[in-house]
Amino acid sequence: MSSACFRLLLAAGGFALGLIPARSESVVPNMLLLDGALLEQRLLAVGERGTILSSPDQGRTWNRVACPEKTTLTAISFAPGGRHGWIVGHDALILTTADGGLTWSKQWQGENLTDSFLDVLALDDRHVIAVGAFGLCMETTDGGVTWQSRLLLEEDYHLNRLTRGPTGTLYLAGEHGTLLRSRDQGASWDAIHSPYDGSFYGILPLSDRRLLAHGLRGRLYVSDSDGDEWTPLANERRVLLLTAVQAAPGRIIAAGQARAFFAIDGTAMTLEPCFPGMQTAVAELLLLPDGSLLALGEAGVTRLPKPVQP
Repeated sequence: MSSACFRLLLAAGGFALGLIPARSESVVPNMLLLDGALLEQRLLAVGERGTILSSPDQGRTWNRVACPEKTTLTAISFAPGGRHGWIVGHDALILTTADGGLTWSKQWQGENLTDSFLDVLALDDRHVIAVGAFGLCMETTDGGVTWQSRLLLEEDYHLNRLTRGPTGTLYLAGEHGTLLRSRDQGASWDAIHSPYDGSFYGILPLSDRRLLAHGLRGRLYVSDSDGDEWTPLANERRVLLLTAVQAAPGRIIAAGQARAFFAIDGTAMTLEPCFPGMQTAVAELLLLPDGSLLALGEAGVTRLPKPVQP
């Protein structure tokens, strides 16, 4: 597996072109899905060919939401309150909603349609950061009326995932060992010491200063110093780990490449395989209010049982 972004690889799978209906309709969610968001009891998921799905019952049934574009959508984020949200995707595209995801419109599109966004984070209903392939970074502080390009790295590495910790610190994981941290809401970014020169696909904040970084070749690292120092977790399986979620007290689930599912003991920081029935790649894990998990990826939506606590 090369260090190119896994979401780009998934989205290039050669699916037949389909049309998105103009009105909402019930749908079986078995298409490629790359990200999702939980708004109280309602779920939204995005993926290939302009797919936007909505579920009113924690992923048991799904409806298709009209999308103004047919390009692959890679990430979705909502501001606190759940009314204002943003979706990003291929073709340098940014969509927005002001009604909790019921309707979406195109807000911005770059001139270079080969640009691809890979993640987006809405800090509030005015401040949004979107990142992507080859160092792409766009930011708005006026709710999307204007977008400004940001240069976060001198190198044109892929910027894969944005996360926010409980104290408001922002983290950015990317290609070639890229780990960045911002303690001023993205105004400035500092490089975090990287324990690995391969690609990272996310930093999961576990507490105020405890972090879990995950990436290529089964790489997992934990830090108890907000990223200043890292300790590797032993893992003999060299598989890509694209996503991780704190699923229960003392229990973390990481997943990515097909059949790559691990449960991590948050105290001992040891891991073991779990959910052996999952045979397809997973792009995102969502923790539902009842404690169960929803896996989004090549198989569409897969509902998983509550992880067993250590």
